[in-house]
Amino acid sequence: MTMEGKASLADLRQTISELEAELEKRTAERDEGLAREAAVAELLQVVNSSSGDLTAVFKTILERAHSLCGVEYGVLLTYDGELFWPVAMHGAPPSLERRDGFRPSSGFQGLLRGERLLHIHDMAEFVAHEPVYRDLFESGGIRTQLAVPLRNDGRLLGIIAINRRETRPFSDKQIALLENFAAQAVIGIENARLITETREALESHPAGG
Repeated sequence: MTMEGKASLADLRQTISELEAELEKRTAERDEGLAREAAVAELLQVVNSSSGDLTAVFKTILERAHSLCGVEYGVLLTYDGELFWPVAMHGAPPSLERRDGFRPSSGFQGLLRGERLLHIHDMAEFVAHEPVYRDLFESGGIRTQLAVPLRNDGRLLGIIAINRRETRPFSDKQIALLENFAAQAVIGIENARLITETREALESHPAGG
């Protein structure tokens, strides 16, 4: 075989290898997209069937964020205008399990002011100035955090925060997915509020009363 023939064969093998790599990449992206769509569809079904019980809604959100965003620890917090309250957790180590309310950290202050999200690439950069981050870093080993707000008509209802124990920022697709989850959580919260108000109204004005 001539040198030209050998070069052509090497080029062909390289082309095939590149095509196989591209196919594998596109297949992975397709599978990830289908998984995200399935998660959103499942969450919509859970929200619609919750009947005002938010436990299943919050649990599903954190479970899907755990599997699709590659996180070790997730928490959903509600906000009463002064304190944040943990109402659902997934994968929390014992050192981070808490049910008491706490005041907004410096990062959460930005969300209170209307910022779209909080994305801490490396928690180590914040531990010297913020006790909450120091606890996450030292007790939980958290290195990367993404937090998105739950808003309704501009009012902050709560926050979803997901955490990794490695320094690895979240992708744009993962951020968009968590924002979608946050929107569904808001729908669930509002449904629960309307159901509660309706029940209270019926109890205050019983039929025939």
